Amino acid sequence: MRILLNNSLALRAAAPISYLLFGSKKWSSAMSIPPPSISASEEALAGRLWIKFNRECLFSMYSPFAVSLAAGNLKIETFRQYIAQDVHFLKAFAHAYELAAECADDDDDKLAISDLRKSVMDELKMHDSFVQDWDLNISKEVSVNSATLRYTEFLLATASGKVEGLKAPGMLDTPFEKTKVAAYTLGAVTPCMKLYAFLGKEFGALLDSSEVNHPYKKWIENYSSDAFQASAKQTEDLLEKLSVCMTGEELDIIEKLYQQAMKLEVEFFHAQPFAQPTIVPLLKNHSKDELMIFSDFDLTCTVVDSSAILAEIAIVTAPKDDQGQQINRMLSADLKNTWSLLSKQYTEHYEECIESILNKEKADKFDYEGLCEALEQLSEFEKKANDRVIESGVLKGLNLDDIKRAGERLILQDGCISVFQKILKTQDVNAKLHVLSYCWCGDLIRAAFSARGVDAVEVHANEFTFEESISTGEIERKVESPIDKAQQFKSILQNRKKDEEKSILTVYIGDSVGDLLCLLEADIGIVVASSSSLRRVGSHFGVSFVPLFSGIVQKQKQEETWKGLSGTLYTVSSWAEIHSFALGWE
Repeated sequence: MRILLNNSLALRAAAPISYLLFGSKKWSSAMSIPPPSISASEEALAGRLWIKFNRECLFSMYSPFAVSLAAGNLKIETFRQYIAQDVHFLKAFAHAYELAAECADDDDDKLAISDLRKSVMDELKMHDSFVQDWDLNISKEVSVNSATLRYTEFLLATASGKVEGLKAPGMLDTPFEKTKVAAYTLGAVTPCMKLYAFLGKEFGALLDSSEVNHPYKKWIENYSSDAFQASAKQTEDLLEKLSVCMTGEELDIIEKLYQQAMKLEVEFFHAQPFAQPTIVPLLKNHSKDELMIFSDFDLTCTVVDSSAILAEIAIVTAPKDDQGQQINRMLSADLKNTWSLLSKQYTEHYEECIESILNKEKADKFDYEGLCEALEQLSEFEKKANDRVIESGVLKGLNLDDIKRAGERLILQDGCISVFQKILKTQDVNAKLHVLSYCWCGDLIRAAFSARGVDAVEVHANEFTFEESISTGEIERKVESPIDKAQQFKSILQNRKKDEEKSILTVYIGDSVGDLLCLLEADIGIVVASSSSLRRVGSHFGVSFVPLFSGIVQKQKQEETWKGLSGTLYTVSSWAEIHSFALGWE
């Protein structure tokens, strides 16, 4: 069933249903979902831009170069080439800061930019120490690769005032206009500083304090150090100060510069010469296998739970009084009250069921059989909840066209469709996509994917029964519970193994307790923004939750293969992270 676990939240989250059915004219602004709160740091320009272009950050972090460096098995020749390129990079940064300082009209700003330049010079000294520590021979001239050249030319052009929409340096009318060049330069520099600070922290968190043989420990410690983190923060703060009086149009220019810098950073990481086995990207490394991607639908692919959507379709389209009432169709007010009661019952009984499961003795190691037994209890609960929904009649009288229209306009998680589309279009990869869902109506799911050009997804869900395109209120039950999902998963996989001689790699993407068994059965189980109950139940039975990047670095370090029923699940914050891992940078 999987009704949202708070009825008021369910109705508020589903409120845009009139938009889904009829278009924006009937969507009352009073029913819109309030925006999420953000922290003070996120309100600053640099914070907003970092969040907006985080996808590019992930492409850098999940690059073969970065993963191998973090794991400590990056070939020394590759690192030597990187250091040689980075020297050119840093010299351009130092020169850009010089130009920016000349444009600043405030002594404090000039001093701040000079301090940033000193940090760059210190970084160049660190590179000199790398040459000594690793006996790197970069004294001979090393040609600048195209990715390095593109960034340095972009940076120096920006610092010289050659920015689209900006007057040439010698034609700036006032000192105030000239100060804008300093802000634009900071807009082009800040992403690099922030990215390296971010990577330093991520890599540093994975360093074992007792590990003395990691060849790139000094590099990681430098970029994870308090000094470098402070320098990156100082760059962001200065960008904020220099841009505070800028117009909306000028801030748009900074945003474009920031985005361009992030893209050029991605190119820089991926341009490093690389000739060694790597665990990323996933598809490239398993092109000889059949790749089977399984995904949950509700709140994994969607922003709103489908049960709330279907209930709201019923409420919106139901007759408002006896005069307009169709035969055997509930009135809208009665339907809303019934749905509210069902949601309340579900919430209360679900929590009781979860607490009952957690009252069992906690496993001291991964206990898959114990978890299966516990989830039998949840499965019985889900089936009884569906019984109550069917008996209530709330799903009776829905028009198939309304359901499909709502599916076509359903808001999906950012990046979900892009991942599916690119997997299906990737050449030399034999990939199949399956969606396993508790959703009451598979037609809603198929409409959601079909409208976005992903017709190849095979949907395994429950189905409404219809008479002349009007729902009878009955459900053809196919996937109602965690046990049903696991059985479907195994059945699909077993049938595929009969047809193919190739080895098969399975990936399951989910977010709730109902996905636990499938997540664990898959070779790679990826948890997207998981519910608290998923973590509580999983941990109770010895399941480990590991950030995906951390897991990848460990696999790269130990050269391990992926395998199911390991007891380890990999957590991500977004579909962009899945994209970076599975597909890499195009």
